[in-house]
Amino acid sequence: MTERFKKVVELLRIEADAIEHAASHLDAGAVESAIDLLEACAGKVIVTGVGKSGVIAQKIAQTLTSTGTVAVFVHPSDAMHGSLGVIAADDVVIALSNSGETEEILAILPPIKRRNVPVIAIVGNLNSTLARETDVVLDASVDKEACPLNLAPTTSTTVALSIGDAIAMTLMESKSLTEEDFAENH
Repeated sequence: MTERFKKVVELLRIEADAIEHAASHLDAGAVESAIDLLEACAGKVIVTGVGKSGVIAQKIAQTLTSTGTVAVFVHPSDAMHGSLGVIAADDVVIALSNSGETEEILAILPPIKRRNVPVIAIVGNLNSTLARETDVVLDASVDKEACPLNLAPTTSTTVALSIGDAIAMTLMESKSLTEEDFAENH
């Protein structure tokens, strides 16, 4: 085995361990509350995030939509320049931020709150402003990134994506989506 191969395997294990850590540290009450909000959503799910978290948010929105839960990605910067109009009182927002201090996301919280739209945070910092200001907090914290410099979002985005996928699959099952229903969206 080459050193590069060993490194790839080691990094995959770091990411797998982070998902295992997340699974063992999720708060059952928070998960139940998030699922309850999403199941009761009479409108659409708005998923938002910036940078790498925004890319993960887009994937979560697409997965929700293809598995029976209408969802759209809205970039927080676009929201501040007119796209807030897509967010209605019967919607639910899922906001992704590893730090929980992403300025663009924090800037859209007040108008979302004025609309009485519940917000679920998938966040890496439970002591952050986002965690304090949202209705439900899902813990996506990681001990370290897989990046050798501990800087590039790697492990944190993997955990956030895994939480989003797990929520989408749980909703899919609760809606009794069939293979035929799934095929209608593909």
